[in-house]
Amino acid sequence: MSGAARAGPARLAALALLTCSLWPTRADNASQEYYTALINVTVQEPGRGTPLTFRIDRGRYGLDSPKAEVRGQVLAPLPIHGVADHLGCDPQTRFFVPPNIKQWIALLQRGNCTFKEKISRAAFHNAVAVVIYNNKSKEEPVTMTHPGTGDIIAVMITELRGKDILSYLEKNISVQMTIAVGTRMPPKNFSRGSLVFVSISFIVLMIISSAWLIFYFIQKIRYTNARDRNQRRLGDAAKKAISKLTTRTVKKGDKETDPDFDHCAVCIESYKQNDVVRVLPCKHVFHKSCVDPWLSEHCTCPMCKLNILKALGIVPNLPCTDNVALDMERLTRTQAVNRRSALGDLASDSSLGLEPLRTSGISPLPQDGELTPRTGEINIAVTKEWFIIASFGLLSALTLCYMIIRATASLNANEVEWF
Repeated sequence: MSGAARAGPARLAALALLTCSLWPTRADNASQEYYTALINVTVQEPGRGTPLTFRIDRGRYGLDSPKAEVRGQVLAPLPIHGVADHLGCDPQTRFFVPPNIKQWIALLQRGNCTFKEKISRAAFHNAVAVVIYNNKSKEEPVTMTHPGTGDIIAVMITELRGKDILSYLEKNISVQMTIAVGTRMPPKNFSRGSLVFVSISFIVLMIISSAWLIFYFIQKIRYTNARDRNQRRLGDAAKKAISKLTTRTVKKGDKETDPDFDHCAVCIESYKQNDVVRVLPCKHVFHKSCVDPWLSEHCTCPMCKLNILKALGIVPNLPCTDNVALDMERLTRTQAVNRRSALGDLASDSSLGLEPLRTSGISPLPQDGELTPRTGEINIAVTKEWFIIASFGLLSALTLCYMIIRATASLNANEVEWF
């Protein structure tokens, strides 16, 4: 595989990350700190001596609201044309403020217009604070954003608590409220926008990596299959060539039995009477049992590297797979040293004969399987690679799921809203 092909996924991944990092988001707002609000509510029902009090702990100050304590009577907007107004978005929104009330707090419902519009309209009617209750029963209060509303205090509470207070106001029951500053909450790392960007980046990188790995293994499988086909063709041609080579049996008085004649270069043994030898086109002689396996694998002379397929005119254009390039002179010297060492050891022990030397495990010629992996070994290697990749993919997917769950769980406590 070319260097450009390998560099392609890395460049695409870098581009994806850069694109995601430049995507506009509200993460800057969502990472702002916020303050909780501690709210005490006192309800004075007619005919009841002891006021009813309860506490709201899950209030939250607006992002642009002063973090200060305030106290006053709670008032809801007057109906407009006979229809109850809980939102405070209509320009005709009005509040009835009794003459004896100096400070009052507006109670409004979230929705239909921005927080800034609601708060500004209540401030126009001289409210000292605005309490906005959520319009989703299962959602916690959010950090409201309302720039330009001045010094008016803005707090959000849950829908359940807001409707509890509204039920008393609709019965003309006096409700007093005290708002105090609670705990400062540090900024969170995740927002909905950042979660989307991280997820998109992760998915893009996974797709690019998977596509590259699939391409890589397809190319590897194609290469392996082509090599196997070539080796099978070569093996068939080698068998045909071997069948055409001269084979004879060494007889008494033949030149091979001469002590000065070269030994078999494969097994480093001298030729003896009745040995079956193979004569190659280059006139080099070897034991048949020694040279045939070599020719089946390499189709070249172990001594001079003559291509017997070309020499015999069998598939002259098919190259030999000479995967094992042996330096025969070095091999001969090494085997001669090993042989002399083995003979010295055997001479020191008179109980051993010379015959076991031939089968003592001294192999002058490495088999091709010792240097190149067999088909089964290649399959095992590929299986291991796929197992590693599958494990990485599973671990990455689990990490992404865990990250999404944790980020989603923190969104409610970290969310900044405009309306």
